[in-house]
Parts: sequence; structure tokens; C-alpha cells
Amino acid sequence: MVLDPAKFIAELPERVMLDVRSPGEYAHGHIPGALSFPLFDDAERSQVGTMYKQTGKEEAMELGLSIVGPKMADFVKQAKKLAPGRRLAVHCWRGGQRSGSMAWLFRQSGFDVVTLHGGYKAYRQYILDGFKTTSLKLIVLGGRTGSGKTKILHKLKNLGEQIIDLEGLAHHKGSAFGFIGEQPQPTVEQYENDLFQAISQLDPGRRVWIENESKSIGRVYIPLDFWAKMKAAPLVNIDIPNHIRLENLVKDYVLTDRSALQVAFEKIAKKLGGLHLKQAVESLEQNDFHAAAKIALQYYDKTYEHNLMLNVSPDIRRIEFDYGDPEAIARVLTNIQDL
Repeated sequence: MVLDPAKFIAELPERVMLDVRSPGEYAHGHIPGALSFPLFDDAERSQVGTMYKQTGKEEAMELGLSIVGPKMADFVKQAKKLAPGRRLAVHCWRGGQRSGSMAWLFRQSGFDVVTLHGGYKAYRQYILDGFKTTSLKLIVLGGRTGSGKTKILHKLKNLGEQIIDLEGLAHHKGSAFGFIGEQPQPTVEQYENDLFQAISQLDPGRRVWIENESKSIGRVYIPLDFWAKMKAAPLVNIDIPNHIRLENLVKDYVLTDRSALQVAFEKIAKKLGGLHLKQAVESLEQNDFHAAAKIALQYYDKTYEHNLMLNVSPDIRRIEFDYGDPEAIARVLTNIQDL
């Protein structure tokens, strides 16, 4: 059975999804939850593609069959281990030869198989259109650097609110220091796929809290259509005492050797100015992380206030706290009824 992207995705909770594209294609971007199950490895795919261009489809098909033939029995053995229930969802790039041939093999071996019409390419168009049409009731959570917004976000989730953790999906905290203590970032394409999956799991009839972000989070980008919806959503800015923000920064970023912190300061060297950069580096060399954090806060606070002045949200609210406990702040936010 060949399904469009929406119906294919709806089948996934009941099936094991196999992405039969090459490992390189999978690494660049894949449907969340898909297992890499390549018909050809990267070198083999290149050989078949070259043959197709140089001598034609028939010769490329023959080469492909000569490569795949010896693997067929092993493909079936692997699939039986991965999907003991014998229910599979299979896709390739355009829903053509690769997924069709693998689906045929698995069906001959007793599997119930669905394939994706148009392949991964169609899925990508489906999610990009989805970012345009999503109707989530977003509430943007803002606050100066060190306010603990991500922790508050997750406390909101614990209290029953819906959230999207943009930074968690990006494996980056959003600032020049955001790479510290994080796993490698996904590709931009994979970030979009993961974000769409997170959105699709939410109830559009209930509000969704999301952290205030720039278009870029490290090296990935929030899809422009979704980012525009964020900018049009209500913005709740929290203000907590500076000394608590300072402690939060030290806890969050002093996780590794100081060379990573120095690299981060050097990323904002032009905006800090030579003297402040020198002071920050000297503070790091003396293991005076609080002094270095104060310098960083001075820069980020100016940037934050400037961006707040330019914010186009139709509803901006500032809430002051004389404490920084994430759960207590989250409880206050859950009681806001007119958002």
C-alpha cells in the first residue's frame, strides 16, 4: 500500500520505519524514528548513479541488481529482527525504485508493508507546508540571559502545560556560549524534521509555551514561517535578580575546561571590545568565573533590551520576581488566564 505523507506518518506508531536511502542521505536528514536500512551504501549509490548518467537506465539497473542480489537474504533476516511483528513502513528519496524493490522483497517474505508516495522528498514538502499552516496557540517566554527560561519551561511541562524546547531540539543554548556541554547539533534539515514532530504531538486547542529565540540557534535555523508565528504571539518576559542570573550562568557553563569559555568570549570579541575581552580572559585564567560571567551579562543585557524594543508582539508583559526558583515561577505563569 502506497500512502501520502500524512497517512504514512499516521501508520508509524504501529510499524517499524526503514529508510532505505544511503547512509549519507540519512545523516543529512531523516524522518524522526526512521531506522537507516540502506539498499546501497554511499559508494554503491555513487556507482549506480554514475552508470545511469554515463550509459543509461538499463545498465544502471543491472549494476544495482548485481549489488543487491547477494544482500537480499540478509535484508530479510535483519528486518525480522527489527520488526518481529512483520509490520513495516519503507521509504526512499522519491518513492521509486529503492523503496519499491525493498517493499516487494519484504512482502514476498511475509511482511505487511506500506510505502511513502513521493518518498522523503514529499515528506519534506509536507512538513514545510505544515509550518505555514500550524495554528498552535503560542506563548513566548522571554527573559534576560541567565533567567533559567529552559528550566522554567520544563517545570511548566511538569505542571501540565504544553511546551516546545527549541534549544533542546537544537542541542544548543542559543548564545555564543550555547555549545558548551551539548551534543553535536543536528543539520538544519534534521532540526526542521524534529521540530515538526514535536509540533505534531501537541494539542492545537491548548496553549503552548516556547522560549524566545533568534532565527538561529547555533548553526540551525527556526523555519521562517514558524518563527513569524512566534513573533506574532504574546510575549511574557520574566525579570529575576541579577545575582541569581549570575549563579545560573556559572552553573550552566562552567562544565568543562576554561578553553571552551575563552572560545565563546572570542566569538563576541568585537561586540565586547578589546578591554572587556582581555578582562574576561584574565578572569578565566584566574578561575574567577563569576567575574567573567558579569562581563558576559553586560553584553547580553544590552542586546536583550535592544531586541525587546524592536519586538513586534501584540501583547508584551513583564513580570518581576524577587526569586529564581523555576518551579515557583512556573506556577505563577500557569495561573495567567488571559493568554
